[in-house]
Amino acid sequence: MKPLSFSAPRRRALQALAGSAIGPALIRPSLAKAATESSSEAALKLGPQTLRLRAEGPATPVWQLGDTTFTPITRASAPAKIAVTNETSHPALICLHGLDAAASAEPLLAQRPLAPGAAMTFDLPNQPGTFLIDPRFMHGEEDRPALPRVLVIDGGETYQADREDVLLIEDWKIGPDGAARLAGRADGGIASLYTVNRKSTHDITVRPNERVRLRIANGCQRLVIALKFSDCQLSVVAIDGQPAEPFVARDSQIILAPGTRIDALLDATRDVGTHAPILLHDGVQPILVGRVITSFAAPERATPLPLPRAAETPAPRIDLKNAQRIELSLDPAQWAAAAAFDTTSAPAFRSSAGRTVVLAITNRTPSVATFHLHGHHFRLLDRLDDGWKPYSLDTLAFNSSQTQRIAFHAAHSGRWLMQFITTAWSSPRHLRWYEVS
Repeated sequence: MKPLSFSAPRRRALQALAGSAIGPALIRPSLAKAATESSSEAALKLGPQTLRLRAEGPATPVWQLGDTTFTPITRASAPAKIAVTNETSHPALICLHGLDAAASAEPLLAQRPLAPGAAMTFDLPNQPGTFLIDPRFMHGEEDRPALPRVLVIDGGETYQADREDVLLIEDWKIGPDGAARLAGRADGGIASLYTVNRKSTHDITVRPNERVRLRIANGCQRLVIALKFSDCQLSVVAIDGQPAEPFVARDSQIILAPGTRIDALLDATRDVGTHAPILLHDGVQPILVGRVITSFAAPERATPLPLPRAAETPAPRIDLKNAQRIELSLDPAQWAAAAAFDTTSAPAFRSSAGRTVVLAITNRTPSVATFHLHGHHFRLLDRLDDGWKPYSLDTLAFNSSQTQRIAFHAAHSGRWLMQFITTAWSSPRHLRWYEVS
């Protein structure tokens, strides 16, 4: 992962952010079982709510996707069913970031906008991981923003973590009247406000030698961000809901495009009583959003745990030799805005099930752009097409004029969306689709 210099000017910072990455409060296992146990079914309501996001001034009206708890997190066990009821005054469309093979849940192509007062149930595939339930896919005449929610489907590798903490990062532009500006529209020159789990700061208190699994999701509207856990030992183990070959995060920082989720292990190796800042960088400046606090409690174990080993069964190789190769341009003239998307339009490409698809994608916009592939995860190819990165993605950021190549195994039949946005707050969401037959 390319390091991010926090002293860099905006242009250098954004260049460092793009195309790299990869790139609830503390609860001990013996406490608050109801908050940590999961069920195979979850019921969510999208309805009116107000949030206190600033120390002063009026509250902010939102459309909140929630359940009976106040945290923006839902846990479920696989295979999961998610029921959503629309209690807003407008049609709603739900996007499930990161779930492969869920063709019946595909926005617009299979799932029609949910009318006010209506409900629907998503039957999700047996796929553990960290996902994002996003009701912001399209908007009409709404007077307030709809808010995403992290979905954790339990199962899979635990990496010997003693517990978990979920961090949902969001950005806001709030006027003097408390109203939040909607992305895709003019922001009125209002400065951004950042929250973690809808609070201004989020501290993580750890015992010496404890291991905490962090599930971090970028719920920002358009922005690529960097999150730095200063002087902490941080190891990435999963990206976009898929296990990755574990590696240590360079400079204790991770980079997330909008919609990206990263699972990282935070090992408490610092001295007791120390406070390590958690810094968010938005391409302009570092912003303090929390601290890692090492408590004076008894150590969790005598020594820190070692970095997890890579899976004994390697991921299947990608057949690049016989791949279907397609060039794709992130040019707004070749894509449709979400509000004007026509489901009868021609697909960007068609492929047959079981074949490898290689996309050479070029960002033709003058700013950083984020590309998101529905239905399949992909591998980021090396520059010479002679290998690929040891992790899977569903989201990737591009510098202006940058070309990157990705490859995926077209395993899931159906019609699937592709989308891209730029980092400008007023940027619309652009859509195209592809078919696997």
